Amino acid sequence: MLKILNCNLKEYNSYKVEAFCRVAYFIDSEEDIKNIFNVEKDVVIIGSGHNIILSKKYYDSAFIIMAKEFSKITELSGDRLHVQAGVFTKDLAEYALKKSLSGVEVFYDIPSSIGGAVVMNAGASGEEICNLVELVTCYNVDKGEFIEFDNKQSQFSYRNSFFQQNKNLIVLSAVLCLSKGIEEEISKKMSDIKELRHSKQPKDFPNAGSVFKRPEGRFVGPMLDELELKGYTIGGAQVSKKHSGFIVNIGDAEGKDILNLISYIQKLVYEKFEVILEVEQRII
Repeated sequence: MLKILNCNLKEYNSYKVEAFCRVAYFIDSEEDIKNIFNVEKDVVIIGSGHNIILSKKYYDSAFIIMAKEFSKITELSGDRLHVQAGVFTKDLAEYALKKSLSGVEVFYDIPSSIGGAVVMNAGASGEEICNLVELVTCYNVDKGEFIEFDNKQSQFSYRNSFFQQNKNLIVLSAVLCLSKGIEEEISKKMSDIKELRHSKQPKDFPNAGSVFKRPEGRFVGPMLDELELKGYTIGGAQVSKKHSGFIVNIGDAEGKDILNLISYIQKLVYEKFEVILEVEQRII
């Protein structure tokens, strides 16, 4: 396990916001989690750093970062994979492709770690990670023990799960059930998904994906387009000129810039459409 004091978190959040924490731990085993909580009380968990907003310049907290040091994939019986929380969804999709396993193609270009994807029940185009999850292993901070949840116990819903509602549970790994496929067909689907997303989404500036959950009966982008918010900027944060459902860092954005822009968007959308936009990203 690697430990870094006064760690700069800029490279560990996809907005590339500069922020520092008192100490960062890069775990490489489940037991590391238990050991850290024996000595640290104020702890923040992050994975790939996507889908998060760092709201402060400095955190007097310990950060546990689940990244490449905690990213092992193990083949189980049949077409099941045991995947540690730090595995990037892109790496999982590429691994599955080599094994001619289908089911995770849609996650090829969804930037996330598996831990984060499970917590928020990530998905796109009608597919969600919950459709693949058989078992989730967590660490219960309150009880100091490891515990397993099956799919039903995980209580998945749209961009939500039991783990998101219970902050004392830290997702450490998941068993995913895939299916046998044809490598060429899997590869084509992955390429098509990447090409489609790159044509619509801003890839030229740091961002953390879709900012808001889709409200029932509405789409966020068209509402923001009608309000002529594309390109609207606060500090270094800007509503993407390519897709208004995204906020991008156009240069040295701070967390407060992103949050102020979110608040401004929510205010205008409610005034115009009487719709409350719920933030999809995790604010730390």
